[in-house]
Amino acid sequence: MRSFGCVLPFAYRNDRMMEGETDFIQMMRALAHHPAARGLSDDAAVLEIGTETLILTHDMMVEGVHYLPDQDMADVAWKLVACNASDLAAKGARPVGALVGAMLGSGNEAFALGLGQALNHFGLPLLGGDTVSGGPPRSFGLTAIGRATHIPVPSRSGAKPGDQIFVTGPLGAAMMGFEALRDGTGADSTAYRRPQARLAEGQALAPFVSAMMDISDGLLLDGWRMAKASDVSLAIDSAAVPIAAPEERRWDALRWGDDYELLFTLPPETEPPVPAARIGTVEPAGFASLFVDGEPVTNSEGLGYQH
Repeated sequence: MRSFGCVLPFAYRNDRMMEGETDFIQMMRALAHHPAARGLSDDAAVLEIGTETLILTHDMMVEGVHYLPDQDMADVAWKLVACNASDLAAKGARPVGALVGAMLGSGNEAFALGLGQALNHFGLPLLGGDTVSGGPPRSFGLTAIGRATHIPVPSRSGAKPGDQIFVTGPLGAAMMGFEALRDGTGADSTAYRRPQARLAEGQALAPFVSAMMDISDGLLLDGWRMAKASDVSLAIDSAAVPIAAPEERRWDALRWGDDYELLFTLPPETEPPVPAARIGTVEPAGFASLFVDGEPVTNSEGLGYQH
């Protein structure tokens, strides 16, 4: 439980729903006293047990909210694993295993097939879980467990003025894939249906980054969250952000999410050990948490998906 990851690009939204989530997270923060919870402000919990440091994360997917009602259940299972594995990647973690919660219904065999494919692909052995009946709509949950590969474990809160801002890859491919799937155009929808998690990149970056998180809800919104957590301002050059969408959709690609690339900061003069694009600079905290092309963004509304 934290900022509640996977993106919701096509669900009904209103101010009351957004206020409800904010209020609920505040109630959960009042209960989360253990230091492993990191104040419910990070991508995952970081739990020290003896000489081991475990990374724990949980994400859910709901029919008609996080996936289209007529989607192949094998793809639903893949994405469920991928968005949790992406949280492990943001901590530089090595996967240990997963617990799955599934609501039974049509397509159980396809779900099991896709689950097995994804667990094998991301190196997450199935350790257990639970099944229930119910729906529609159906919902699924997965808890991913990882082992830290570097101490201290990266967080959202370590960015410092003067740091460089990077992203590991292009944004907007999931947006284009979703639209192709929704509209039945026959165009490639793989990036939306079967996203990747940057586990190898996260492990390589962990010893060097000052802050890191995965982009699940849109670059601008997640950048806002990193700036808030780090008590700095992020200055982003939108033209420097690589996109996998037509140029006229650039602003949409910066807000859409579901790409699961890594957003990270590095100290000045430090070169990333993996392919990445520099997209901006960390500035001292100002009157706005985010600046895009020099223009201040004074609130997070419309920057990306908020549940």
